[in-house]
Amino acid sequence: MSTGKVLRFDHVRGYGFIAPSDGGEDVFLHANDLLVEKSLVVPGVLMEFDVEDSDRGRKASAARILRGSAAGPAAVVAGPGPVTPRADDGGDGLCDVLPLEEFTQEITEVLLQTDPPLTGTQILHVRRELAAVARKYGWVEN
Repeated sequence: MSTGKVLRFDHVRGYGFIAPSDGGEDVFLHANDLLVEKSLVVPGVLMEFDVEDSDRGRKASAARILRGSAAGPAAVVAGPGPVTPRADDGGDGLCDVLPLEEFTQEITEVLLQTDPPLTGTQILHVRRELAAVARKYGWVEN
């Protein structure tokens, strides 16, 4: 098995590219070769995959998000990096309103770090329900 970070992934077209950890040519990744929900495949995610040679170059197969990195056995690399707290807005007691995409990305990272065995379908369900609550209370921009 090889490892590498997702460089880009087009969820509409269903493909993207991985930069292998051992260097070399980028590896093509198609949604049909994922063992995880494609919505979890975002730039910066560390993946584990088999490499096949095709008539168009190297291609990933049996690709999944890598669990258990050098940070420890419970670590999960789930996105572009840790959530960075926002700067203090002056202490007025109000919170920032996030774009829906940023809100759902942060939820995904928390779910993967908190409970790695969750399936992609379970994560999507929780995100959908939390997004509905966030919309109801004006916590996200529509």
